[in-house]
Amino acid sequence: MLLTSCRRVVLLARHGRPLSTRNWTKIRPNSTHAHVSHPKQASFPLESQMKLGAPGVRNQIIFGLLGSLAVFAYAAENTNAETDTWTKRVKSSLRWAPITNAELRKLQQVEFVKSLRTQFAKVQETVTALPLLLRPWITGFYLAVAQPYADASEGKRICWKICLLNTGIFLAWQIPRLQPVLRKTFMHNPLSGLSYTMFTSTFSHRGFLHLLFNCIALEGFGSSAAVYLSTAQHATAPEQLESTSTYHFTAFFIAAGAFASLVAHAVDTKFLYPRMVSRIFSASSAKAGADTWASAVVASSARPAAAAAATAAPPRILPSLGASGAVYACVTMTALAFPTSQVALIIPPSYPMDIWVGVGGLLAFDTLGALKILRTGRGFFNLGHFAHLGGAAFGVAYYYNGPHTWSWLRETVKTEQKPLSQT
Repeated sequence: MLLTSCRRVVLLARHGRPLSTRNWTKIRPNSTHAHVSHPKQASFPLESQMKLGAPGVRNQIIFGLLGSLAVFAYAAENTNAETDTWTKRVKSSLRWAPITNAELRKLQQVEFVKSLRTQFAKVQETVTALPLLLRPWITGFYLAVAQPYADASEGKRICWKICLLNTGIFLAWQIPRLQPVLRKTFMHNPLSGLSYTMFTSTFSHRGFLHLLFNCIALEGFGSSAAVYLSTAQHATAPEQLESTSTYHFTAFFIAAGAFASLVAHAVDTKFLYPRMVSRIFSASSAKAGADTWASAVVASSARPAAAAAATAAPPRILPSLGASGAVYACVTMTALAFPTSQVALIIPPSYPMDIWVGVGGLLAFDTLGALKILRTGRGFFNLGHFAHLGGAAFGVAYYYNGPHTWSWLRETVKTEQKPLSQT
């Protein structure tokens, strides 16, 4: 099922001159949910998986925590550096009024539009050497791309960049020569023993519809989540300036995807793997022949459960990939931040509904799928239900605890940078 927001806001008229700015102060969550976490085949055979021994989850937990902490620390450091740069530029204008986040972002937007106009002037100068028939096509294409990018909110821009990265990896999947490397580095297999793939697999998609639906969902719910992170930071620490929320949202997205993969990894290794091994050994023991006809009759009548286990297919542990877990984190955060928003189904088309009705339906579907996985080893349509639920839980937890933690981390990083700059 796909969700998209239903906007009640009137359409903005286009500006007459190119590369003008628009003020996007109210963003409705508009998006689509799409998700297929598992590819159709595993990356290496069952015999190789069995030889590795019982897989664990401790290394993945440690790596996930340290990796997420490093990502957030890097984001906090860059946010502080960029904020300091723009704060100095505002102070240099001889203004005595207090500096606000809105002024910093307004100045940043003005400079960004100036850079786009400069690039447009260079394009116009370059195309003068081309035939007259081609010039309007090239300049028109530049404006068709640059104008929406200039008008978009900061959250939409970072979501578009993430989608562009995902598209690049998707195109790499279409090259057969690169697929062995991509299977190892951009798919997370719980039985491989690797940990870094919990992060890289978030940006990997093999199917076009998988990529398309996740990008549509991210463009809507992700941009709304970025708006919340910006407003929540100001509400949590009004005295702490922040010129951009790009780094904060990027760190949130990466950590959410890794946590979703970690939840699915824990279920696969601690629940499904022992059951899979038990089924395989039960099947092999049931296939063993009896010594005599009498013992065969006794075994067949006394052990019906073993016979049933022999015929039942064991659970499958498949590698996973995709941004669905991170998108789910954006969905739940948006639902908590904007509870009065409305969404509508794209497939099948439906009337607008409250966001919590749509999100509740998705979570109920994934909960049933997770229970089915625990019972039979397989979910609905080969979906990664536990990754979905893990991402949703991360979004809820970050809504309540993330802004305070982010403010504290920025202060901590800033405090540690001062002694280094003085020495």
